[in-house]
Amino acid sequence: MKEHVRRGRRARKAGLWTEAYAAYKAAFEAADAATSTEVERAELAGELGLCELALHKYRDAAEHLARSLEQREELPEALQQRFEAGQRNAAPHIARLVLGVDPPDAEVLIDGKRIGRTARTYTLFLEPGQHMVRGRAPGCKDGLHSLRAVAGAEHEFTMPLLCAAASGTKEASSAKGTATATPTPVRALPAPRAQAPSPWASWPGTLRVVGITLATGTVSTGAILMISASKLDQDMSARRDQLKSDPRSSSSMCWQAPERSPCGELRRLRDARNLSDRVGTALVITGGVIGAATTASFFTDFSFLGSTPALDRVNVSPVVTGHETGVRIEGVW
Repeated sequence: MKEHVRRGRRARKAGLWTEAYAAYKAAFEAADAATSTEVERAELAGELGLCELALHKYRDAAEHLARSLEQREELPEALQQRFEAGQRNAAPHIARLVLGVDPPDAEVLIDGKRIGRTARTYTLFLEPGQHMVRGRAPGCKDGLHSLRAVAGAEHEFTMPLLCAAASGTKEASSAKGTATATPTPVRALPAPRAQAPSPWASWPGTLRVVGITLATGTVSTGAILMISASKLDQDMSARRDQLKSDPRSSSSMCWQAPERSPCGELRRLRDARNLSDRVGTALVITGGVIGAATTASFFTDFSFLGSTPALDRVNVSPVVTGHETGVRIEGVW
């Protein structure tokens, strides 16, 4: 371990941060309770964190520097100041999570990776972005929490797990505390009967399909009519140009022209164009309104109309930040 430390110091002084990182990491992994003290391991964690900070490994740097500063009272003042300055430099690049779990012996996983310790409260460091926090314990229903970590921010929440044996444990502990109490066998609760799905549970999906179909159909028909109106307008322009080029025509000859005359044909084209344009515009507007209402239904919670628990659905919510705009879809499978 000492040889790794000497090699790491030489590389750090020479500005060779990759070599220094490898040396301090080897020293940190080699240190154990039998060959080193808590203060020595804290120093190694801090030096490793500073190397990771120089290599832009901000999450690892924040974790190792925080572990080192747990022994700050025992560290020399110079080292304490270096490690605190490194922690301040890493903080704007990572998110800090304060997580509470109940029961305290529950296993916690971040993005499927297990945290190698158990505690009632965790202080964790995360890369900015979306993360899935899972808690699990024997006899308990897994807890899930989707977290969008923001750089430089601190997130805090508690994850209680629903344990089926909680009530049985309480009864057992109270029985132990009473000398004359006799143990009561714990009976398994009967399985809940499957309930028929409420008719209200399916109608939002049906209406959404109908809404999408109507919106698509009306907008498409309206667009076709507006294209037809544009074509009729071109035909009118061509007929009008022909009439103007005729030396026998005048501005007053179309006032009382018969239906089968060129002026009558021009009036029919005008009426057809106006009708197509008005109907097409109305259909496009109607389709837009139906489409907006259908889109809004995806952001509306209809679970209060049926018996399906809110946790069994898929949540769709808009996301607008300084860096991106989109939709976040969450669910439990």
